[in-house]
Amino acid sequence: MKLVIPSNKYTNKLKKIINFFLGKIKLKIVRDLPLIYIHKYKSYEEYAAVQKFHNRRKINSVWSDEATLKLVASRLLSDNNLNINSLKGICHGSRNGFEVQKLLENLKNSEIIGTDISETAINYPNQIVWDFHNENSEWFEKFDFVYTNSLDQSWKPFVALDTWFDQLKPNGLLFIEHTRAHGPGCSSEMDPFGVAPE
Repeated sequence: MKLVIPSNKYTNKLKKIINFFLGKIKLKIVRDLPLIYIHKYKSYEEYAAVQKFHNRRKINSVWSDEATLKLVASRLLSDNNLNINSLKGICHGSRNGFEVQKLLENLKNSEIIGTDISETAINYPNQIVWDFHNENSEWFEKFDFVYTNSLDQSWKPFVALDTWFDQLKPNGLLFIEHTRAHGPGCSSEMDPFGVAPE
């Protein structure tokens, strides 16, 4: 028998308690998840307000880690199609600029900027306020690489991807950090796009 329970903070706690007892007889309640989820907002204004609110709430939180960013830098430095002495890059959804600073440390003589939809971006070096879905004619085919771990914060992921691909030089590389935590099970109003890594 399959029991599907809608997910919220109360049902998640209840599910943990029930699973504790069911575990004694080798049973478990699980969520039946779609492979893709996109949260629906009433308007762009609602989407932007939610993103800005959570940006401020999590301003000191960092998703990226130094090891992953070193891998990104290593991949860029090993690419024969790129001029490694003057790389240009952009990091989308970079909140407090952690990934920008770490990539700058690992990619000497590079020029890297970060974007975030929240006005808090201007409080950090090399950051600008920008909705990563929006085109910028000055960025067309400008960058050797685009990095993000924020595709899950897109309300229109295909628009975002098209925009990012347009920002790349012909031999440019797009890096999307994507884990199970970016999947449908973790999607919400705050992280509107979830897709299973498979």
